[in-house]
Amino acid sequence: MTRSPATRSVSVTGNTVADERSHDRHDGGRGATRCPDCTDGLGGPRPVAPGSWRDRVRQNPPLALAYRIAVFVVGLLFVLLGVALTVLPGPLTIPPILVGLWVWSTEFEWARRFFATFKRKAVDTWRHAKQHPVSSAAVTIGGLAAAALVFWAVGHWHLVDQSKRLVGLG
Repeated sequence: MTRSPATRSVSVTGNTVADERSHDRHDGGRGATRCPDCTDGLGGPRPVAPGSWRDRVRQNPPLALAYRIAVFVVGLLFVLLGVALTVLPGPLTIPPILVGLWVWSTEFEWARRFFATFKRKAVDTWRHAKQHPVSSAAVTIGGLAAAALVFWAVGHWHLVDQSKRLVGLG
């Protein structure tokens, strides 16, 4: 049987893939037990230096899983804080989101790529603010003044209590 080098025979069984070359491997031709692109939904961990602290953590599977979960939760808390701060005007939302993405990027490759893009845009925005300090300051101060006015109005006219009474909760 003569085949061109570009073609090969591939068989798929369940979650394993084997081709005709797999019989020469040490696993007896069973194929990969998991495809290289399959992940836990968060992507594969970032590469680490052999012998480093993270390498030692990853050699202990339960500890590695706990570490990945902890990194994800800490990053998520910062990102959620940034999203919660979007109700306030100005650039207050950017730093916590950047910190959250940075935390994620220490462990997740997808976050490293996203963080690099976000960081580049944040640097461009900062450069723009430094080039136009008066308008940037005016927008930030005006937004803070508007937020202060809204908070004052809500407290002065007891809008939360009135809303509760309107809906039947108070």
